[in-house]
Amino acid sequence: MIERTYTDEITSESDGIATTIAGHVHELRDIGGLIFVILRDRKGLLQVVFKEDDDPALFEQATELNYEDIVKIRGTAAATEQAHRGVELVPDKLTLLSGAHTPLPMDVAKDTDANLGTRLDKRYVDVRAPETRAVFALRSTLLTAMREWFVAKDFEEVDTPALSAAGAEGGADLFPVVYYDREAFLSQSPQLYKQMLVAAGFDRLFEVGHAFRAEDFATSRHVSEISMFDVELGYIESHHDVMDVQEESLRYTLERVVDDAASELDLLDVELIVPTDDFPRISFEEAQTILREEYDHRPDDQTDLDTRGEKLLGKYFAERGHPAIFVVGYPDEKFYYRQDVPGDAIASRKFDLLYRGQELSSGGQREHDLDRLTKTMEQQGVDPADFEFYLDAFRYGVPPHGGYGLGIDRLVQQVADLDNIKEAILFPRDPDRLTP
Repeated sequence: MIERTYTDEITSESDGIATTIAGHVHELRDIGGLIFVILRDRKGLLQVVFKEDDDPALFEQATELNYEDIVKIRGTAAATEQAHRGVELVPDKLTLLSGAHTPLPMDVAKDTDANLGTRLDKRYVDVRAPETRAVFALRSTLLTAMREWFVAKDFEEVDTPALSAAGAEGGADLFPVVYYDREAFLSQSPQLYKQMLVAAGFDRLFEVGHAFRAEDFATSRHVSEISMFDVELGYIESHHDVMDVQEESLRYTLERVVDDAASELDLLDVELIVPTDDFPRISFEEAQTILREEYDHRPDDQTDLDTRGEKLLGKYFAERGHPAIFVVGYPDEKFYYRQDVPGDAIASRKFDLLYRGQELSSGGQREHDLDRLTKTMEQQGVDPADFEFYLDAFRYGVPPHGGYGLGIDRLVQQVADLDNIKEAILFPRDPDRLTP
């Protein structure tokens, strides 16, 4: 490894200390006899000043630099009020590690007017921009914090297959693949495998993975390959136990982001407010009533919330101090949810979590009784024979259980206040994009 110091470790208190930095040439300013180089690494920016009078040969080297060249610079830290963060580097050696072609496909040192398509085509340049890079540092902090919460609560991390013989959601939105001499599908969700693992004794589990949806869409909130944080837990009393886990883990995650990603939030000009009160839990019928009475909004599909409905509910509860809410009891749900439970005032024990007006996750209590599960599948036109691998696990004892799947990309989009979900993904996939 090249021995170097990251820019954020060099402060005004480093005055007089010799060090070496390495990274991209972010900015260049030649004002005659002085060349100011702003070097960028993954931790930030640092100014380096080359003076012709001090070292003519070194100065001449600096005149040959271009934007985005990768360099290594040895020098001495010097405290100065004129420099960014009150410190700069006085160089004594410059090494060009890799030159960058010119012109660049976009300017990453300044606000760019490149459209999103161009940015994604040249993603390996686009993510060099500090604001874009901050999104993915923020994403890393989110995932690290969420994992920490679940590990601390004695959950086990698992891996389930990306290839399967049938989809958890069914329907036409499956990506078929040739699997030796037969057809298989890219996973829509680890749902069925999570339940099988609960049956096997993994009663507190989580998984970070990818899911694939072959939907034809043109929205700012959908992609074809999604990142998911999936959770399942056994021995629950109701869906409220699952919502408790989601609420506590999300609150912890957001608190950690405020503490550990403050510089990224500042760079993105985001003021992240962590919910302190309990997340409101309203029924699907109550949600529909609010939309009708407050906004005269009646979704075409009376069994789900549409995009506008989610945004309006987000607005309604944000005005009352609640950025996150649960909507519980959707009708006509998938076969694996508990539904039509005697004594329940709701149609199913399925919920969505809405955060700042967008659905982040779906979850609930699952059906653990084999007879009821099979009957519901048949009522929904699902052939139990196609899911024998799944149903067999229910023949040998399954505790009451539930869980959810949280969209990581959507969480990043909402926390970073991004216009399009693709901005929250390093290399997004949609119906028109398979490279880079």
